[in-house]
Amino acid sequence: MTKIHLLMKKEDIQEDKIAEGNKIAVVLDILLATTTIVSALKDGAKEVIPVLHSNDALEQAKLFKQGEYVLAGELDAKPIDGFVYPSPTLIRDSINGKTLILSTTNGTVALRKSSSADKVYIASLLNNPAVAGVIQKVIEEHTILIICSGNSGETSLEDFYGAGHLIDCLVKNNEYELTDAAKAAWYFYLGQEDAYKILLDSYVGSLLDKYDQQADLKIAASKGITSIIPILQNGKVVVETIYSV
Repeated sequence: MTKIHLLMKKEDIQEDKIAEGNKIAVVLDILLATTTIVSALKDGAKEVIPVLHSNDALEQAKLFKQGEYVLAGELDAKPIDGFVYPSPTLIRDSINGKTLILSTTNGTVALRKSSSADKVYIASLLNNPAVAGVIQKVIEEHTILIICSGNSGETSLEDFYGAGHLIDCLVKNNEYELTDAAKAAWYFYLGQEDAYKILLDSYVGSLLDKYDQQADLKIAASKGITSIIPILQNGKVVVETIYSV
């Protein structure tokens, strides 16, 4: 039986262990990195390049002509000079046909640290059902590793909820061996009906609300609105497929 592990934060990622055996990683950063990535691809982005920090992003930007990319990032939830804040609503109107170069405190770091897995999928509430539909076809020799990016070394309420949603999508159509952490996320999700309220109650959600970014919160809380399957390949996130039943 395929096993599902859950990591609570990016600091729990052990890159050498991810490289061992047959592992499929699914990375979540609900507020906002993976939601922004999924939204950008949904809105026509050519690809997304997740980087470890802003200096890496500036180096990547040198490889493109002006007008071919959007440079977005935050550090400790604060804007970076010269970068667009990595919000779905701010990026939406300018991303079609362009590359998104993205630097965030947690989500893009988690993606880079997970890159040695056999496959690395990018998930959010927006596309969890589609991601579940693809990875439920995984052969039993693989382990599914769900990774919450967390918040600077702390557990993130919204990522824990998002992981529970993904697990709920998976177990509806297949049987899995869940670790206790995976069960905890699933049971938590089952007890919460209002995704927007959970996101709003989180630490990052309260900051977004304070700065009048309720529109981004509403997007992030939207379950199953897209069927795209983003995957990390050679340092870039591209759409692997569009899932259909």
